Amino acid sequence: MNASHDYQRVYVWEQPVRWFHWINAVCVIALGATGYLIAHPPGLLNGGEAGDSYWFGTIRFVHFATAYVFMFNFLFRLYWASVGNKYTHWRNFFPISKPQLRQVAAVLKVDILQSSDKAVHTLGHNSVAYFTYMGTGLLTVFMVLSGFALYAPMSDSWFPQLFTWMVPLFGSEQNLRLFHYGALWLFIIFTLIHIYLVFYHDYVEGHGVLSSMVGGWKFMEKDAIKAEEASGISGFPRRKRRPAPAAAPGAKPDPVP
Repeated sequence: MNASHDYQRVYVWEQPVRWFHWINAVCVIALGATGYLIAHPPGLLNGGEAGDSYWFGTIRFVHFATAYVFMFNFLFRLYWASVGNKYTHWRNFFPISKPQLRQVAAVLKVDILQSSDKAVHTLGHNSVAYFTYMGTGLLTVFMVLSGFALYAPMSDSWFPQLFTWMVPLFGSEQNLRLFHYGALWLFIIFTLIHIYLVFYHDYVEGHGVLSSMVGGWKFMEKDAIKAEEASGISGFPRRKRRPAPAAAPGAKPDPVP
């Protein structure tokens, strides 16, 4: 029989972060599926008039419309990285402190090398996950820039024209298209690994990894929470503004300009 543990329920993922996560997941699936079909259109035969069959045009429209949602959703996440709680702050995505680097080594031993079965407990993401999400964020920026650059010749809107500089940067439109398509497979590989690790850690650690992206709550032993808070890993404390110096006794306040 397993020993009982004193767990604490902590609200980690705020509602805007959870909305971002699921909207982003839907966008990645839609963009991946339609993008693959755009790169490899199947030869569907139809006995009717060609003008009556617009399925490929619909696929392209879904791809382009979803790209706008994908971009604005990502911009919102960048904004929330500055105003959200400490678990979503942008400073977490740069694992440069000694405790973070030690945690990187510990996570790699469990997830990659399989040389340790000691689970790494964190309230937010672990340091490897934060660093990985920074990488997918940079990949997202590239996909948005290159996607709108490829869309620009087909659009009369001013917005896609802002990204036409990407084509000469890569030498030709075809070269940029190949890099854009290659990044699609990086997203596919990341998604498969991400889903595997979510279920793996949810089963092994058992403190609400999967359900936390629905309700926002995670569970961890109180002693582990205190140790994590002391180290600053996975949730840097906010920088507090210094209070204004108190006025000297009897001093008059500065005049309002």
